[in-house]
Amino acid sequence: EFMQAFWDIEEAQAKAVQHLVGFVRDKSALPYLLTVTEFITFAMKTHADSLKLQVDGCSLLLEILSQALEQDVVMALDENVTRFLLDTVRKHSENEELLSLVCTLLMMISASEVAAENLRKVGVIPDLLSILRNFLHNEKICLSCCGVLWSLAVSENNVDQALLKSAVPVTSAVLQEHLQNGTVTESACSALWVLSLQGCLSENEYEPTTALLLDALRMHLERPMLVKNACLALASLLRLSEISALRFITDSKGSGINQIKDAYHLHFDDPEVVENICVLINEMVQYDDVVLDMLSQKMEELLSEIKRCFPSS
Repeated sequence: EFMQAFWDIEEAQAKAVQHLVGFVRDKSALPYLLTVTEFITFAMKTHADSLKLQVDGCSLLLEILSQALEQDVVMALDENVTRFLLDTVRKHSENEELLSLVCTLLMMISASEVAAENLRKVGVIPDLLSILRNFLHNEKICLSCCGVLWSLAVSENNVDQALLKSAVPVTSAVLQEHLQNGTVTESACSALWVLSLQGCLSENEYEPTTALLLDALRMHLERPMLVKNACLALASLLRLSEISALRFITDSKGSGINQIKDAYHLHFDDPEVVENICVLINEMVQYDDVVLDMLSQKMEELLSEIKRCFPSS
């Protein structure tokens, strides 16, 4: 009622948003979260020039979505909200703190197929790529943007192929920049897998992307999700290119075959990891030179072990 009575007063809206932070953390607030979301977004729209209100509003929206997720409540934000968030990104495109919050919000809502479709409709991809280029150093922004790209590209709905192709060098730059950070690397590998699956890589990107994915595997073999996605991305590249296959076995930092062996021995009890390793091996055996290398490195022993432990593989 207070917010409705003083829509046009920025300070009143800011105070109300601060007051609501404590309220939404209370479990009894659960039935009212959607209503609160509507009031917050309306306040943010009304005072779009107020950077503080945008930051506080986005922080509160993140809190609401986190609470809903914790309680297994689906929070479907409509196209108007996603469009408004994109408008916020464009209006405050230089503010790193706000962009970090908005990109995290976009990643959280893009997990919903409906929300992902809304994001496609409002044309979010060029904005994501622009943000990544401008804030490549920011781990949170890179993590979130790669997550959104994955959600948008993985859908069966048609996405502008040219746009997705332009995402490849930016995603590779993220991976290169944050190779030490397992969480960001995992997100970038997921995005690269989907982009390669959608046929978005050009021929001159096959070899350097293969090398990058091998680096990611070497540095983060302990992360099962990263191993799964890196194996699938590598499988997509090997399916397309013998050059990728040769780089895979002759990389100057060590053969990819050794990475596969190490990955299996670390994650032999994870059927999904093993399955994705098998997908990669299946692509490797189409090239004679790779098969020779596999034989010289006694790969058949690993295959026998997989067959024994996973008869259906």
